Amino acid sequence: QVQLVESGGGLVQAGGSLTFSCAASGRTGSRYAMGWFRQAPGKEREFVAAISWSGGSTVYADSVKGRFIISRDNAKSTVYLQMNSLKVEDTAVYYCAAKTTYYSSVYRGISDYDYWGQGTQVTVSS
Repeated sequence: QVQLVESGGGLVQAGGSLTFSCAASGRTGSRYAMGWFRQAPGKEREFVAAISWSGGSTVYADSVKGRFIISRDNAKSTVYLQMNSLKVEDTAVYYCAAKTTYYSSVYRGISDYDYWGQGTQVTVSS
């Protein structure tokens, strides 16, 4: 089992920046691809960004490409999401997720992931 704990959410003005972190505990010796998802009120959970277990591959949703950066520090069992040029439409609960994998791949699907964090709220004001 792996436990994921997100931190770094909050209230920010449009155009501002925030950085999330997601710390993993438990069976962190295995290889995990990581992802970030978000869910806005009244909407389905959607993919935001993902990173391979090595950190060598990343992928982003079109809506955040060029503004968000996903990274990881395997020595700290932590993945980060740096969010820049935030927009009101980025307001959502953000979740990190982990997938056990032997491959250096990235994964975009909700059903791909084995473990989920509890979520952290981001509110972007105009």
